[in-house]
Amino acid sequence: MKYLHTMIRVQNLESALDFFINKLGMIEVRRREAPEGRFTLVFLAASPGESTIELTYNWDQEEPYTSGRNFGHLAYSVENIYQLCEELQKKGVAILRPPRDGKMAFIRSPDQISVELLQEGNPLPPQEPWLSMPSQGEW
Repeated sequence: MKYLHTMIRVQNLESALDFFINKLGMIEVRRREAPEGRFTLVFLAASPGESTIELTYNWDQEEPYTSGRNFGHLAYSVENIYQLCEELQKKGVAILRPPRDGKMAFIRSPDQISVELLQEGNPLPPQEPWLSMPSQGEW
């Protein structure tokens, strides 16, 4: 058995691509337009050769998809969690669970998909402003 991908339904493809590519730095691996089925599939990876996530955009979906915490989250390791969280904040991404422990943070995509960011290796020493920043919302 071989892991292939995780699929996420998105309400607005451009907004989702902006989040995953321009803010998180993922790359588009492939895309499939299906006019007959009225949907677009976009596969993204953290780096070439890595496992992918599939963004499914149904062209005629007008209502937001229901979100539930039963999906769980996507998780990615990062080289410097403080630096990435600072960059994401500058790009307008809310840090819902700040990396107070130097190890873990949570953010959400425009479609409310929870994304966990984990420091590679050992946690970084706790530091401000993260140490005293409260969590917000659900993550």
